[in-house]
Amino acid sequence: MNITVNGTPHQIAAATLAEALVELGYGGARVATALNGAFVPAAARGAALTEGDRLEILAPRQGG
Repeated sequence: MNITVNGTPHQIAAATLAEALVELGYGGARVATALNGAFVPAAARGAALTEGDRLEILAPRQGG
């Protein structure tokens, strides 16, 4: 399936947001996610993905 991740097109085999995170290398990472512009809490990452979805993945940064 084709989706956009952080503005870049990706072809993935994952069917859910949780599976996509693993496939994209974020499996154990603490990240924030948004699907089609809506925040998705970690507990709801079993949500199904569909062709053309837009996924944003944000990792926390430390510093100042």
